[in-house]
Amino acid sequence: MTMDIRDIHTPVMLERCIELLAPALESEGAVFVDATLGMGGHSEAFLTRFPGLRLIGLDRDQDALRIAGERLAPFGDRVTLVHTVYDGIAEAVRGAGVDRVDGILFDLGVSSLQLDVADRGFAYSQDAPLDMRMDQTTGPTAADVLATYGEGDLRRIFERYGEEKLAGRYARAIIAARAEEPVDRSGRLVEILIAATPYSAQRSGHPAKRVFQALRIEVNRELSVLEHAIPAALGTLRVGGRIVVLAYQSLEDRLVKREFAQASASTAPKGLPVELPEHAPRFRLLVKGAELATDEERERNPRATPVRLRAAERLREENA
Repeated sequence: MTMDIRDIHTPVMLERCIELLAPALESEGAVFVDATLGMGGHSEAFLTRFPGLRLIGLDRDQDALRIAGERLAPFGDRVTLVHTVYDGIAEAVRGAGVDRVDGILFDLGVSSLQLDVADRGFAYSQDAPLDMRMDQTTGPTAADVLATYGEGDLRRIFERYGEEKLAGRYARAIIAARAEEPVDRSGRLVEILIAATPYSAQRSGHPAKRVFQALRIEVNRELSVLEHAIPAALGTLRVGGRIVVLAYQSLEDRLVKREFAQASASTAPKGLPVELPEHAPRFRLLVKGAELATDEERERNPRATPVRLRAAERLREENA
């Protein structure tokens, strides 16, 4: 029996995203960029809700592009899909023949597709080859990282990207284990991590959770990509255009918060009696702080539990 993609993929905070982006997308011919297309759930809803909307959908995962392409086929030439990492947003927009866009959505982190397909190696709950590449056509795998990084580098990524307190202990355990046999499957890595975790620490959560997160971020360069992607995205928005970002872990959210704060701040020198137009903020924030999913949505869709939503609107051009 074939399962409908809608049965396994529930877009996070969909109605809130539509509500925030709607004022920028209601005009005929508006252009919307889904910078993290995934299986196309958000994009399908936007194309349905706004009949005059054009979509530019980006994803580095070719499986996701294939599935989303089939799902969005009924919308015909309103859809342009691009195989790219989302820090290539400006090039993708220009390649689609567009100067400025009206709305942008980032739904960060690992997708339902990547989590649910066991052989991708993202989930510590299923034994699989340690791949973790969102784009399986390029770059080193998680197994490559575990095979080649020294103890110091493994500790660094576990600390920085996983905020793991036992980073040093885990790094030493992996180095010792790989001397005996390759650590190239998720089940093997989980065994190593559990064995290296004091019993008291195991009660506070699965020992593999933060290490798997750190490996995924390292393999896909997620934070460095995001650091370039947000300014690039802001630069593609027209005046009145809006951007919404859904982040699922604190490192991503802090980066988005920083970029939004900088874009929405006045650049007037301290002590200037009057703010000149060129110093006025380029953007305004649309929500106060980071908005969370409702209790109802968290119960209905557990993947919405950690989400943090931020949104902004462009007020002026750079030199206006």
